[in-house]
Amino acid sequence: MARFPKPPEGSWTQHYPQLGTGPVSYRDSVDPAFYELERKAVFRRAWLNVGRVEQIPRKGSYFTKEMKVVNTSIIVVRTTTGEVKAYHNICRHRGNKLVWNDMPLEETSGVCRQFTCKYHAWRYDLDGNLTFVQQEGEFFDLDKSRYGLVPVHCDVWEGFIFVNFAKQPEQSLRDFLGPMITDLEGYPFDRMTSRFHYRSEVKANWKLYMDAFQEFYHAPVLHANQSPTAYSKAAAEAGFEAPHYRIEGPHRLVSTSGIRAWELADEMRKPIEDICESGLFGPWDKPDLGEMPVGLNPAKCDPWGLDSFQLFPNFVMLFWGQGWYLTYHYWPTSHNTHLFEGTVYFPQPRTPRERIAQELAAVSFKEYGLQDANTLEATQSMVESEVLDEFVLCDQEVLIRHLHTETAAWVDEYRRKTAGV
Repeated sequence: MARFPKPPEGSWTQHYPQLGTGPVSYRDSVDPAFYELERKAVFRRAWLNVGRVEQIPRKGSYFTKEMKVVNTSIIVVRTTTGEVKAYHNICRHRGNKLVWNDMPLEETSGVCRQFTCKYHAWRYDLDGNLTFVQQEGEFFDLDKSRYGLVPVHCDVWEGFIFVNFAKQPEQSLRDFLGPMITDLEGYPFDRMTSRFHYRSEVKANWKLYMDAFQEFYHAPVLHANQSPTAYSKAAAEAGFEAPHYRIEGPHRLVSTSGIRAWELADEMRKPIEDICESGLFGPWDKPDLGEMPVGLNPAKCDPWGLDSFQLFPNFVMLFWGQGWYLTYHYWPTSHNTHLFEGTVYFPQPRTPRERIAQELAAVSFKEYGLQDANTLEATQSMVESEVLDEFVLCDQEVLIRHLHTETAAWVDEYRRKTAGV
């Protein structure tokens, strides 16, 4: 049963009275001053996911991550002992970016034994130690042991690599995640190595895009063109209600029941879906992934559709009942722009048919994601008009209410801690 079942005449929001039920302000999505506080109060204090261990499969493997929201670039590397470490991507000599290819602002990856600066050839080993200085005798009392790469706090959970930019993180990664997330341990992430990636620059505040995926009752309306007109009209009139919402600490979950695409009427499926036996809900041939962790499908839906776990501040893991998962990242670049990344994960295909089924699911995800993003610039422009400052939310938008409340709480706490400093 759901941890917090919805009463027959009650609401999900009543389980979280601290969030209230009144109209909300989107001032936090249009105010440049709030964004500057948000960068320091949230993104420099929270644990941020930057990738997975499969991106650095062997010793010396590395990738860089551009993180404009905290005004830096980092290197994530697997050391000679197999440990995963992260460093600021800056040479200690003259401040040049240490690892980059042809375009300094583009991310890169590779394998190496050491990092060598393109400017004056200073070298650092995989543990960040400065090992070579060009014309070292020209420097004054240079102690190389004092000039290693600047480390970034780094930890790994279930193969997901997280970093924290605080001088000293206020919580361990595991404590930050909390039971709702750690109850996902045991999911076969390591088997999901067939990967499709997509990114897009979006002219809207990062929270507005997160809001788009924190409720699903928009689906029959916004995605109506993906279904025959008669079905779309009936679905929109009937509406949609997710069977489970949950908030724990700074994180959120929405879980939905599902449909078996192959059991839909023929006119409700596209010909390509029948040909490839796949679509938005994933390949019809569900892989055997073994026993699922206790944290999945908390409402015990049958059939189960998906669980969307939203890790504060900007990372989403969305598990499909058909045996695959995807992740979203929302990386702020200004108060009204951000970089959206979507990554789809499947088990390695065993046949060409399985590969094609995965590709159709990945393309379908991209199409739906673009439809969700299509409203955002219009939303941003009108919220910035300041014609209205308050907006009403329904019971199924409780997670939206929580994201904005939680962000404001982190900013308020930061203000109190730094007052008079």
